Amino acid sequence: MLESSRTSQFVKALRRTTARLVTRHTAMATAQGQTGYLYHETYFWHNAGHVQSFDKHIEAWRHWENPETKRRMHSLVAVSGLLDKVKHLKPRPATEEELARVHCPAYIQRVFEMSADDSKGYHTAGDVATFAPGGYHIAALAAGGAIVATEAVLRGEVRNAYALVRPPGHHAERDKGMGFCIFNNVAVAAAHALKVHGLRRVAVVDFDVHHGNGTQHMFESDPRVLFISLHQDSNYPLRSGYVTETGVGPGEGTTINVPLPPGSGSGAYKAAFTRVVLPALEVFQPELLLVSAGYDASYMDNLAAMILSSADFGWMISRLVEAAEALCGGRLVALHEGGYSELYVPFCGLAALESMTGVKTEVQDPWLQEVAAWGYQELQSHQEAVVTAAEKVLDKLRAVMAREGTDVQGPGR
Repeated sequence: MLESSRTSQFVKALRRTTARLVTRHTAMATAQGQTGYLYHETYFWHNAGHVQSFDKHIEAWRHWENPETKRRMHSLVAVSGLLDKVKHLKPRPATEEELARVHCPAYIQRVFEMSADDSKGYHTAGDVATFAPGGYHIAALAAGGAIVATEAVLRGEVRNAYALVRPPGHHAERDKGMGFCIFNNVAVAAAHALKVHGLRRVAVVDFDVHHGNGTQHMFESDPRVLFISLHQDSNYPLRSGYVTETGVGPGEGTTINVPLPPGSGSGAYKAAFTRVVLPALEVFQPELLLVSAGYDASYMDNLAAMILSSADFGWMISRLVEAAEALCGGRLVALHEGGYSELYVPFCGLAALESMTGVKTEVQDPWLQEVAAWGYQELQSHQEAVVTAAEKVLDKLRAVMAREGTDVQGPGR
């Protein structure tokens, strides 16, 4: 009788342990299937100043890089109900050591010192890279947010992650800011993955309408990082992002630029993705996919001349999510870059986040039918020529991978 009682207690204890393990496993599986979402009110406090010049007869006007595009996107994510279906990630500031993996210590110190000077309304870190006193701390929080999102994905806490960081980062060079960017968020994240997690291959896909010059220059000689940029030809920076820029030294072939002509729409971007971006990722076999997600190629943007819709951004992110699933266990981190239409960025960003989560909300883009019906959305012959030229860089990439000893025809990792 006593033995029977002990057996019964053992069985019950075993069942309780099994139940706990099942619950834990289910919780972990759910977390790993979730999309992480990172934002912070402090990001909206970044102040790039005003656009003003009395001598040039420009009355004071709110800066293009103002908080409303991202604040309104976050508001739409909340109103759509999608905010309740993501795992919230809390950013922290990047340390000087983390920033110094891609930026010169002297530049970091200079930004810090300017930030501490409240005798001026704003400071300049480089070409059109302005910030108000205290801006160092916000820029460091944006770079740190990129690290936190990357950590969450690499640790398996979430399947993928979207970081609504500000200020943007992809123009920032090693020793100077550029184009509204102070610290290069995506480069800081890539360097962290390489240094701390020992990753061998990290891919960065940048579809912001402006060339990601800073990211390119930081990794153009490093074969461990594949950088692909789709951008408007000869917009910003000038004389940057040509097809002929394919990397330097051992990194020759791991930089791919697709400088699309002004007026490019859905057809041009889909051709660039299916014929250049996705094949390049397949060849490179990344262990992590980072995305510089800018929405300034939309038809409403006032700093570019492209004609994409929110559906196009959703499509691009969807293809990248599929590529990440096939190649690197779904590990994808999207970092918000540019986009300057207060009306349209929210719908573009929401479409991207819907593709990452796999959740379709009830929100309908009120302008989608209009832009989708515009003429010249199909691939044009002059756009085709650019995509064809970019395709040829794939041969250089294959040569790099062969030299590095990677089985480029092997299965996804």
